[in-house]
Amino acid sequence: MLIEKVFQAAGPFLVNRVVTDAVLGLSLTAVELDGVDIGVSYVLRDSLPAGCSAFGFAQHIIGQPAAEVARLVIEGRDDAQRGVGMAVLTAASRALDLPDEPVLPTPFGMDVRPSDKVGMIGYIPPVADQLAKISSRVVIFDKGLNLNGGERATQVMDMSMQAEVLPECDLMIISGTTLINGSIDQLLAWCANAREIVLVGSSTPMFASAFKGTRVTALAGSWWDPTHKNDMFKRLSLSCGISHLKPMMIKKLTRVAS
Repeated sequence: MLIEKVFQAAGPFLVNRVVTDAVLGLSLTAVELDGVDIGVSYVLRDSLPAGCSAFGFAQHIIGQPAAEVARLVIEGRDDAQRGVGMAVLTAASRALDLPDEPVLPTPFGMDVRPSDKVGMIGYIPPVADQLAKISSRVVIFDKGLNLNGGERATQVMDMSMQAEVLPECDLMIISGTTLINGSIDQLLAWCANAREIVLVGSSTPMFASAFKGTRVTALAGSWWDPTHKNDMFKRLSLSCGISHLKPMMIKKLTRVAS
């Protein structure tokens, strides 16, 4: 599985590191390593277990070796545990030398053509709107919107159509959360005809070496300014979303070697 390769690539950056703080919000999870580096992961709520004590595991992660907590991304029993593991990985990526995402004419610098069919896994409205101005064929899949509806639910396709539609896509934008719920491997198989695939969002682990040999061509993730840690963690505890954290976000974009 691809997530195992990501965990292996992150291994050297987890050595002798410790989880020093964490917050599990309703929308986002954040983990701090060594009192300095912060990583964030989206909370996939749709399949979480019921019960008021279902997430007691988090009571014991503070002070634990980062490598042990990160292993939850593979061994966690639900998306909450795997999300915590992913947040550790995104925090560990702060040790990498990664460029900031520059101002680009198209989302993530993709070569978007009017004739392209562009697929998106995980609805990001500003990106979808920008793509729609260039390509008239933008197809979007979002499990949460399919299950729970919402004002934008009519803009997404039924999940059962993925196997039919994704092989037709020329470009793909895939949420990093697909590494948490284990859907990434099947998605990449369906997207075998895409000339560019970008993995995006705060849940994207920026270890490009792990994606060499896959269909993924770029990683677009986020780092976080640690000087805003107290404000950031307070907002997360009050169930804020990514839009509330933009002043603290440092967008990163790195290419994957072919």
